[in-house]
This record gives sequence, structure tokens and C-alpha cells, in this order.
Amino acid sequence: MNFFQRRKIFKQANFLDLRPTRVLGHEFRDDGGINLLMPRFKNRINSALFQPPSKEKTIFIKLDRFGGHTWLLIDGVSTVAQICDKLKKQFPEELTPVEETEHRVTQFLSLLYQQRYISFVEISG
Repeated sequence: MNFFQRRKIFKQANFLDLRPTRVLGHEFRDDGGINLLMPRFKNRINSALFQPPSKEKTIFIKLDRFGGHTWLLIDGVSTVAQICDKLKKQFPEELTPVEETEHRVTQFLSLLYQQRYISFVEISG
């Protein structure tokens, strides 16, 4: 599916009905956050040619506690609305006013999608 087809589906769909799925791996940090593990090069040949031996093969993207919990709820089965409901239950005092929870989560997931850290089941086909 090319970019224009994905964009058309993404614009026509209700964001709260989409089911996000992870593209990257992750690891837990000591402070309760999560590091996303993004490979520097996806192609093995590029990795062999351009990867300096002194550098890590992965780039660590740090998520805070709220972003980490959101990341762990992304499973390809739960919709964005269900993820928002679970976050409201986990963080009742931090997500005030509650009406803004959907806005915050959809902005966060949109950013993750734009950076290609996640995809959506409905868009990826």
C-alpha cells in the first residue's frame, strides 16, 4: 500500500476506532520509563558499510512514564478509545481534565505514527 492510499484511509477513519500496533522493540529503564529501540540502519548492507564500530547499532528513544504505559497498551487489538479508557483508570489524578485525555493520546499516537514507530492494523492492510 503506497503513501497516498494509507493517507486516504487515515484521513477517513475515526482515530479513536483505529487499532495501533508496534513496529519497534522496547526495553525497560530503571526510572520506570521505556526506551524504544530503533535500528540505525534497516538494511544489513548499509549497516555493514556505514555503521561506525564505535557507535551503537540501535538508537534509544526515551519515553516517560505516561508514554511508556501508552506504549505497553499498544497491542494491535485494543482501539485508541480503549487505550484512553485504560489510561484514565491508571492515571486518574494526572490526566486532568479527563476530557483532554483523548486529545493527548491521539496527538502522541499521531506523532509515533508519523515517525513510523507504530502502525495501524486498518492502514497496514
